[in-house]
Amino acid sequence: MDMIWMSLILLVVLLALLGAGLWVAFALTAIGCVALYCFSSIPVGDSLSTAFYSASVSWELAALPMFIWMGEVLFRSRLSEQMFSGIAPWVGKVPGRLLHTNIVGCGIFAAISGSSAATAATIGKMSIPELTLRGYDQKQILGTLAGSATLGLLIPPSIILIVYGVATEQSIARLFVAGILPGLMLMVLFGAYVMFWSLMNPAGVPAGDSESLSFTAKLQRSRPLIPVVLLIVGVIGSIYGGLASPTESAAIGVALAHLLSWRSGSMSRNTFINALMGTVKTSSMISFILVGAHFLTTSMGFTGIPRELAAWISTLGLSPYMLLVALTLFFILLGCFLDGISVVVLTTSVILPMVQAAGIDPLWFGIYLVIVVEMSQITPPVGFNLFVIQGLTGENILRVAWAALPYFLLILTGVVLITIFPEIVTYLPGKMGN
Repeated sequence: MDMIWMSLILLVVLLALLGAGLWVAFALTAIGCVALYCFSSIPVGDSLSTAFYSASVSWELAALPMFIWMGEVLFRSRLSEQMFSGIAPWVGKVPGRLLHTNIVGCGIFAAISGSSAATAATIGKMSIPELTLRGYDQKQILGTLAGSATLGLLIPPSIILIVYGVATEQSIARLFVAGILPGLMLMVLFGAYVMFWSLMNPAGVPAGDSESLSFTAKLQRSRPLIPVVLLIVGVIGSIYGGLASPTESAAIGVALAHLLSWRSGSMSRNTFINALMGTVKTSSMISFILVGAHFLTTSMGFTGIPRELAAWISTLGLSPYMLLVALTLFFILLGCFLDGISVVVLTTSVILPMVQAAGIDPLWFGIYLVIVVEMSQITPPVGFNLFVIQGLTGENILRVAWAALPYFLLILTGVVLITIFPEIVTYLPGKMGN
């Protein structure tokens, strides 16, 4: 059967299963079974058991529940209560003032949770009432929160980077390090936009809401956040310096997170149990998706669809830039209906061969893919950050999406920048071990 017809049949079946409400992991497994049964002579049962086992015993996958556990523990600590008071003294004199607490707070919490939705929920609970009470522009409050919360997918330790690394057999340590500079770049873009907007719209930023504090006083206010920042730097620094693997760093991070929670008085029996159960639920969900995706990848390999698709793309004569433009539009459209992890595991088995055939570095492509998926977190109708913020504020979801539009364009600008200057992604990984 022609490769295009095979692809269309599998795509229609997949969309039908997802539209019927079947879990993503089971939908991926079902598509793999259909592909093997209809378009190859490989025994389905043998391939299924082999793929599930090989995907489940990956050592790199052990880092996933560890980082999730670290985030769950710190999520239930008093960090969110101390975040606003710790950041506010440092941004009080910057144009935009306390709007920057959303950006900086999301950047810090992104390095803890690895989840975009959790970042939006935690920082939003703290910042939305405070900024609204002080009279800041509501549209900018929602926009800065929605846009900055997407950093949870990119800034390491990122759950979605672990998923990409396992799915494509890329080094998770190098992916983590590669996400640092792009994450900081997006924070700078967000901050620069807020500063420009506040200068153009001074009525949206109330005056006189900041104190004049000495450097020592600012440090004193930020003291509760210092251990958390040191924990983040230690975990990522140990990976960058080659002192520990991501899994080893994650285990140390979990132990230190429990210590910090205990020192802050947040650790209790209920906190420990809730953090553990949250970790089990999230890890199980992602692990099921990963094993289903691994089986689908194996099935696609036997059918030859990715290989033929890559060959077909190469005959079109598309330049790498035109290929990236087409993929960006495709991922944005796909992200309107699926969450980030599902987008990654659904597409990598088919997309990666053609990307490598075009001479694009898989490490760079992983960061590109995560940034594009970030954009899908703030695009209706299935933008998870939009739903989280709607739940916090009761605002119409289209109003939240409109407020997030400038940050969607800023993230798109980030995609353009890393395409023109790929060293933003590759510089730090290239220095690892030197």
